[in-house]
Amino acid sequence: MTRTDFLSARSILWLTFFAAILAAWWVMFDMARSMDLDLIGRPGEMGARMAAMDPRMPMYMPMANFGPLFAMWAIMMAAMMLPTMVPTLTNYQRLMGSADGTWAGWAGVLLGYFVVWVVFAALITGVQLALLFGGVIDMLGIAKSPWVAGGLMIVVGAFQFTRAKEVCHGVCHSPMSYFLGHWKTGFGGGLRMGLGLGAFCVGCCWGFMALGFVGGVMSLLWMGLATLFMVLEKLPQIGHRVTKPMGVALIIGGGVICAMPNLFYGG
Repeated sequence: MTRTDFLSARSILWLTFFAAILAAWWVMFDMARSMDLDLIGRPGEMGARMAAMDPRMPMYMPMANFGPLFAMWAIMMAAMMLPTMVPTLTNYQRLMGSADGTWAGWAGVLLGYFVVWVVFAALITGVQLALLFGGVIDMLGIAKSPWVAGGLMIVVGAFQFTRAKEVCHGVCHSPMSYFLGHWKTGFGGGLRMGLGLGAFCVGCCWGFMALGFVGGVMSLLWMGLATLFMVLEKLPQIGHRVTKPMGVALIIGGGVICAMPNLFYGG
């Protein structure tokens, strides 16, 4: 491949990558607006009526059906998790000259990573439906009890201090080490490495996806803050410095919600 061809392939793939992220965020914004939610996730009059609906009512409700709910989560994974891949894809690109990496392999890494998160989207869709029909969350995905919301924050905060988090974050924080230890060439090799990286990433970040049930899974504020933090966690310069402070903040926040439920749930 000539230098001109290399630059052309790089430009096309990176532009497509960022265009997909922007498109996913636009879809999420449009969905939130169509459900009468503001940027924080607070419902307007129509949204409040939707939240109060019984999922067992004899009418079609997208948020109570697997297909549309799974599509929502899959698009959300693209919006939230693809930005966190920039350091990983940049590291792979650096290996193209010294380790026979190719743009096909680059695309394979991206595809493998996203496939894992789509599988996670299917799993969390099932969890949301179980919580919805179990009366734990409403139609907008918001926990009905302050004890559920606060308890979830405490659990996710405590996970930040576990060995599992440390191991998974270590891989996400240093993808170059993973590449050097699991290097495979070509599209198939990239796909295998992407699947492995995606699995570690799910292990590292699943809690921030679950926090959607605290303020609503369609809250753009939650999506934005969670994405920002997950990007910061993966930056080599500061990633290891933000994990435990976030755990402390989540535990304190969950404790406050449990201690003062009326302040957040109005009664």
